[in-house]
Amino acid sequence: MSKLIPGILGPVLFTVILLFFHPEGLSKEANAVLASTVWIAIWWIFEVTDISVTALLPIILFPLTGALDLKTTTASYGHKYIFLYMGGFILALTIEKWNLHKRIALNIIQALGAGISKIILGFMLATAFMSMWISNTATAVMMLPIGLAIIKQLKDHPDTPEDENALFGKALMLAIAYSASIGGMATLIGTPPNLVLAGVVQEIYGIEISFAQWFKFGLPISMLLLFICWLYLTKFAFKFKMDEFPGGKAEIKRLIKELGDWSYEERIVLIIFTCTAMLWISRNYLQNFLPQLDDTIIAMAAGMLIFLMPSSKSGEPLLTWKEAVKMPWGIMILFGGGMALAAGFQGSGLANWIGGQFTLLKGLPVIILILALIAAVNLLTEITSNLATTAMLLPILAPMALTIDIHPYILLVSATVAASCAFMLPVATPPNAVVFGSGYLKIPDMVKTGIWMNIFSIIILTLIVYFVLANLWGFDPHSFPESLK
Repeated sequence: MSKLIPGILGPVLFTVILLFFHPEGLSKEANAVLASTVWIAIWWIFEVTDISVTALLPIILFPLTGALDLKTTTASYGHKYIFLYMGGFILALTIEKWNLHKRIALNIIQALGAGISKIILGFMLATAFMSMWISNTATAVMMLPIGLAIIKQLKDHPDTPEDENALFGKALMLAIAYSASIGGMATLIGTPPNLVLAGVVQEIYGIEISFAQWFKFGLPISMLLLFICWLYLTKFAFKFKMDEFPGGKAEIKRLIKELGDWSYEERIVLIIFTCTAMLWISRNYLQNFLPQLDDTIIAMAAGMLIFLMPSSKSGEPLLTWKEAVKMPWGIMILFGGGMALAAGFQGSGLANWIGGQFTLLKGLPVIILILALIAAVNLLTEITSNLATTAMLLPILAPMALTIDIHPYILLVSATVAASCAFMLPVATPPNAVVFGSGYLKIPDMVKTGIWMNIFSIIILTLIVYFVLANLWGFDPHSFPESLK
């Protein structure tokens, strides 16, 4: 029943809006996009079917209702940022295949020492770093068995005080989940909402948000939130009687020893990974020599190189296509659905009509708007997919910025970063669900700890977007630029 009612409600509201909702100034095409969006939003929010399946609805609804022609609609599913994500994921699959991610993670943890708070910091830094480049779900899944091995080591040691291992287990599981979400905020490919933002900005305004531009903004946010999260988990949320972790250093060494010496494949993959990251970061400079160079081209070149470079297995490349097809095609379809909605909003005039409905917000202090938006998105993503949330909201927020005369980046970036900061519930993000399955956490543990992380993130993101974003990206936050109208 929980899916049947919204499953019926979506198409019913679609029909009602299409037939009976015709306010002044709303064109037939815009009405069709609005009706389709309501149907899609209801199915996304209540997960009537897989959210990627729902993302295919524009291909059916837009052409049949006259909202957008089929050619324009389907072109959105081949957006360049989908191929950027594909290239990044090919790289991520290769890193996982040859266990490079595990070696990097264990070495980061070992470098920080054996104190309990240092062990947690090591896990957080390792998880956040890996989440910058591979999916936060894959990162959490990879870090979970390493974390469980360390918890077991503490539990089995005769010097461990009673219940200390249970506290440590809770803290470490939450540290892995939180840092997987926080780390992904640092890069354009780290979490899907970042790429949805870049795609919507490209679709609506014809402006590219480069990897380097986002990195300059996302990395400081990620580092600050990570430090506050570590401080909160180790000093306030959980108090440990022991300073040193008995046997922890030996356990990390044992896990590293299990990996053996660096393999030929690990070295090659590390070189390709490092070069790709450096090219993304320095791309603006390199365009002086190669004007057509693009983040997507770099990602695709790295992917092609991985398929061409031989491994030590005779005749096999570093990654085969059979292994590559494991990439999350559903997320890429979801990107396409988000881009199709953005194209529909812009092409039909719905964006301008919706923007005109927000005149009451004009004159409100910008910082209050940012705070309200970040808090609302933060709470919404506790129960819905962060990718679906951004795909649904960003096309609406763009015209709203024009109406209230503030720069669109203020609203779009606020919603995007807020979507990655849901820390309270197992269903909020895949990393939360992964660690919840460890058995060390109950829902009250997650809510009690996560609500404070939500509050911290809302305040920090509001301050950074308001005081830092405009200076970093060079725009006036208090007016909508003429060049974008």
